[in-house]
Amino acid sequence: MTKEYEERLKKVEELRKLGINPYAYHFDRTHAIKEIIEKYGNIYPEEKLEEVKVKIAGRIRSIREHGKAIFADLEDFTGRIQLFLDEATLGKESFSIFYKYVDVADIIGAEGFVFKTKRGELSVWVNKFEILTKSLRGLPKEWFGLKDIEARYRRRYLDMLMNPEVKETLIKRSKIINAIREFLINKGYIEVETPILQPIYGGAFARPFKTYHHELGMEMYLRISNEMYLKRLIAGGFEKVFEFSVDFRNEGIDRNHNPEFLQLEAMIAYADYFDGMKLFEELVAYAAKKVLETTKINYLGIELDFSTPWKRMTMVEAIKEYIGIDVEKNSIEELIEKVRKLRHNIEIPENVTKGEMINIIFEEIVQEKLTGPIIIYNYPKEVSPLAKVCRDNPNYTERFEVFVCGMEIGNNYTEINDPIMLRDNLIHQLKRGTEEHPLDEDFLLAIEHGMPPTCGIGIGIDRLVMIFTNSRTIRDVIAFPQLREKEE
Repeated sequence: MTKEYEERLKKVEELRKLGINPYAYHFDRTHAIKEIIEKYGNIYPEEKLEEVKVKIAGRIRSIREHGKAIFADLEDFTGRIQLFLDEATLGKESFSIFYKYVDVADIIGAEGFVFKTKRGELSVWVNKFEILTKSLRGLPKEWFGLKDIEARYRRRYLDMLMNPEVKETLIKRSKIINAIREFLINKGYIEVETPILQPIYGGAFARPFKTYHHELGMEMYLRISNEMYLKRLIAGGFEKVFEFSVDFRNEGIDRNHNPEFLQLEAMIAYADYFDGMKLFEELVAYAAKKVLETTKINYLGIELDFSTPWKRMTMVEAIKEYIGIDVEKNSIEELIEKVRKLRHNIEIPENVTKGEMINIIFEEIVQEKLTGPIIIYNYPKEVSPLAKVCRDNPNYTERFEVFVCGMEIGNNYTEINDPIMLRDNLIHQLKRGTEEHPLDEDFLLAIEHGMPPTCGIGIGIDRLVMIFTNSRTIRDVIAFPQLREKEE
């Protein structure tokens, strides 16, 4: 317990002895600070608008004493304004309470009128105030910034208070999500909700988080994807659905990955991956215009243009253009040899297939070179068990991913609706996987009842927000990112 904490705790006790509740129930605000600034910011120095009565509330950010007058900065969610309190207006007793018991970081309500000081600072002349929350801990005089980035993430509430850009990023995140929702609803999509706790996980290559349901007496999993349930909805007669899906993957943490993350998943009946490409482009461009008022974005010093259409290349074309290897003209052995020369430390599994090798080359060497936005399509069938094979080449599938600055922001494909082929692909995937879990027979049963031709799209919302807000790491766009346990 610090000396500051003890002093503030003592003030709480003294306020209660005076009959003042330091933790109020309610305050009837009439204005947000931003409203006052926008409406009255252009009045003249020394002008007093005594007829403009305002009641505002917020956190005290600074206090400056001048004899029998006090200047204080008050901040709410919308902005900051100066308060002027003087003994002549408040009365000796009330002024003394503010002087003795109000500290920086306390939350107060203030009532008064608008005026501008001689120096031209818009202010509120306070004739009444109320302590709403007595803070037991003050604000850091200087926030740690880049010197202690871990502390910022651990005490995110202080990060939001001390660094306005953190709050702005999270506000922008909300606007991006709402813009995407608006776009899809205007296109006739239905927003749905699917289970987060699932008896069988699927829809992606990922390790799940396990839990146990005591009443049902069964193991369950936090979803790694909602894809299988959206397909059940399409089989059940829905034609255009979407969900902002919080997914969980029990895997690594880095600048692009957090164990808990947000995806947009959508399913469109009677559509293929070309329709999905168009939808993806239009959706992101719409969100950029709506939130940023432009489709041209600078991300970490790189100029990006999200106006449609975007560049499109097959995976084979991208490998040939960026590293000069024509994978179609090389055997597996030749591809391995060429890859070893380019990147000797790449892990290549035993019994690797040619399709898997092509995907390894792309992910390990080519992907980082893609500035984008660019659509890479036609993925090898071995790495796309839920996607239909290409109509013109059965070695590849109608799958596409979108890349920006080497980062994948979406995985999408023409869905397999042949239940026999789908079962075979899933069984093959399970055999080659590192973990065993049951086949989702209920999902396959739904497909056996008939699912129309369908395209599915998935967008990593956190990564899209990173790009739109020029954020270097995913932790900057999540309010409370996962962190390792703090060492004492």
